[in-house]
Amino acid sequence: MKLLSIAVPSYNSEAYLSRCLESLLLGGERVEIIVIDDGSKDKTGAIADSYSAKYPTIIKVIHQENGGHGEGVNQGLLHATGLYYKVVDSDDLLDPVGYKKLLDQLEAFQKNKTLPDLVIADFVYDRDEDGKKSQYVSTFSQYFKPNQMITWDNVKDMHTHHLLLMHALFYRRQALLESHTILPKHCFYVDDIFAYKPLPYCKTIYCLPYTIYLYQIGRPDQSVQEDNFVARYPMLLTVMKNVFDAYTYEEIKAMPKGLRRYMVHAIGDLNLTALFAICGGKNDTKKRKAVFQQYFQDLKKHDLKMYHKVRYFTYYGLIQWMPYWLKRKIIIYGYHVAVKVAKLG
Repeated sequence: MKLLSIAVPSYNSEAYLSRCLESLLLGGERVEIIVIDDGSKDKTGAIADSYSAKYPTIIKVIHQENGGHGEGVNQGLLHATGLYYKVVDSDDLLDPVGYKKLLDQLEAFQKNKTLPDLVIADFVYDRDEDGKKSQYVSTFSQYFKPNQMITWDNVKDMHTHHLLLMHALFYRRQALLESHTILPKHCFYVDDIFAYKPLPYCKTIYCLPYTIYLYQIGRPDQSVQEDNFVARYPMLLTVMKNVFDAYTYEEIKAMPKGLRRYMVHAIGDLNLTALFAICGGKNDTKKRKAVFQQYFQDLKKHDLKMYHKVRYFTYYGLIQWMPYWLKRKIIIYGYHVAVKVAKLG
């Protein structure tokens, strides 16, 4: 059995897919690489097929009608056979030193029959925009005891702007399957669901205090660019619906202390991000205001206790009494400050 299955959802990725695959191939026969050609219109499929022909025991290719990034993640998991499952975007890379150390650690877990449900590692925001390059390492050792098998009871509270993102996570495949995490089709930002819903199924955690994932930022067409982000706010609503549907507030309250605190923290952060996407646009302001109000009405009907928690006792709760125009200004300002603090802007 392979130690690690790596899914690479790919859509019109001919400009960078080879670079991504070359970085993943350093794992050799210890990994399987599953390229999901998501209905690409360029040479992405042909490039993937050529790599599969050259490395038939490592790379396999799935050609599908366009279903979006989430469906690529779904199909990768459906075809994965490794002990652990990882998603790598086709424009991103893995650090060669950290990657090898990870595989050595997974091999040790397998040999000792002590497989943590979740492995967490540092990742790098590698930004290249308009000729300006910068790097920022997102670390987790201050929250999770490094190089130790722990449970959620040993996890410390995260800082306001810090979340577990897909780039940091290596799920034990069986735990991921048990969580029944299925991402919606044709929707951006589904990474937030993938980094949230499976967590209660991860009873044991192991944190690696070094960088593995190199997250490439800077292309104008990326979904994380602010203009794209606010234009696609309906997709954030879909993501938040999935988040709220995953667990009721009562179910979260019954979770282990560290997990409970993190889930509430994640909901607060994701909620504020969604609200920024809704009210941050300069067009359709009347419509966006109505959507903003309907967002809370829908949550109130769905889960009254979650509604009270989100509206009154998360970061948004500090300003919920203000008129919409003032809330809008503060949310936009707060989002931009958080982006700078997290070194994303």
